[in-house]
Amino acid sequence: AFIMIESMLKKRSILFATNLNSAIEWFHPFPPADHSYDDTPLISSF
Repeated sequence: AFIMIESMLKKRSILFATNLNSAIEWFHPFPPADHSYDDTPLISSF
């Protein structure tokens, strides 16, 4: 809790964000299934 409060008071930037549009790993459960793709997936941004 101290780290979060201290970072807010110092107005430090966010190092880890969950809303990255190009991060395909957020759409899969953890741990990922072995061989979940036949081909490399295409990432597109809308």
